[in-house]
Amino acid sequence: MEEKGKKYFRTHEDLAIYKLAFSVAMEIFEQSKKFPVEEKYFLTDQIRRCSRSVCANMAEVWRKCRYKAAFVAKLNDSEAEVAEGQVWLKFAVKCQYIKVEKARELYETYNQVLSRLVKMITHPDDWLLD
Repeated sequence: MEEKGKKYFRTHEDLAIYKLAFSVAMEIFEQSKKFPVEEKYFLTDQIRRCSRSVCANMAEVWRKCRYKAAFVAKLNDSEAEVAEGQVWLKFAVKCQYIKVEKARELYETYNQVLSRLVKMITHPDDWLLD
């Protein structure tokens, strides 16, 4: 649906960036099932938390689209969670818990999420409700 040249979505779940982040979070969940049990309360927990946090933050972003500063702040939180996820992916590779090819695929998808987040951060007016 478009009005005055702007796109309007009903919920955060309609956003392509949310769908992309959610798919990464689910793939990270599947991959992290293979991590050793001794990582359960550290690497496994951390990589799952930050991947899910990106999605949760996007839901919050969507609810803050009336307030520019709050909207941008929450987008920045999402950006930080994506970057953290990329760090945990590197640890998982170095510890040989995840294959390099799979990690590269997830890392690249996170780069796509980052790119979209930065675009939203630098052009928030395109997303704010009037």
